[in-house]
Amino acid sequence: MAKRGKIRSLAGKTRKAAADKAGISPNPMTNLVLADIALRVGGQILRHTVERGVIGTKYGPGKAKKIIKGRSMAQTLLSTAVARMATRSVPGAILVRGGMLAKTLFDRQRAKKAKVEGKQAVAKQIEDGE
Repeated sequence: MAKRGKIRSLAGKTRKAAADKAGISPNPMTNLVLADIALRVGGQILRHTVERGVIGTKYGPGKAKKIIKGRSMAQTLLSTAVARMATRSVPGAILVRGGMLAKTLFDRQRAKKAKVEGKQAVAKQIEDGE
């Protein structure tokens, strides 16, 4: 029982010490904005690293970088909007997942044509990324 009391006391002291710290800036709103920026930059770096890794297994690291760099603004905005819709609500996630499944099944049904179209799109994106 004494152990539990010491743990609670230590936890209370830790919370108080954390509350007394001002963070990077004395303004809590500034700290919130800075934390948001840091998280977004970290997420973006992670996303690009994973994309390069996945694409790089088939096309090599040099081409993968060009493919990612060659994305159009419309592609970027569309993927961002779809990701937001999927992460903001359960119905949005179900809708996005269903759309991804439908597109995959559609491409598999016409595999040869889809493969050719995909190769052409990748070649154009590599060209745009140079």
